[in-house]
Amino acid sequence: MDSIADMLIRIKNAQRVKKDAVDLPHSRVKEAIARIMSAEGFVGTVATPARGAKKYLRILLKYPAEKGKVMIEGLKRVSTPGRRVYVGAGKVPRVRAGFGLAIISTSKGLMTDEEARANKMGGEVICYIW
Repeated sequence: MDSIADMLIRIKNAQRVKKDAVDLPHSRVKEAIARIMSAEGFVGTVATPARGAKKYLRILLKYPAEKGKVMIEGLKRVSTPGRRVYVGAGKVPRVRAGFGLAIISTSKGLMTDEEARANKMGGEVICYIW
């Protein structure tokens, strides 16, 4: 099972039905992705409380002022466990002509496509969000 794809779809589905928050099993990669999404304005705050001995990830969702709209219009999981997709520093993709976001896993950690271009780094393309 692809836990990152599961996380992204849970967030997207929760926004579609206007939930306030999403709870997910915790992992450092999922937390890093959620923090990037929060910093870029796609979701609200990210917290890591614990239920007993287990940590989980709580992502508070946010919605635009326009009725019927959602913050995440679409997303695409690019690199999967069965097919890894890597790009060089010069080939880092732009999503929706700069209106979207690509999350890249580099040797310096997870970062947005913009940060990867600024640092002249390539890596594994995790997902696109717009």
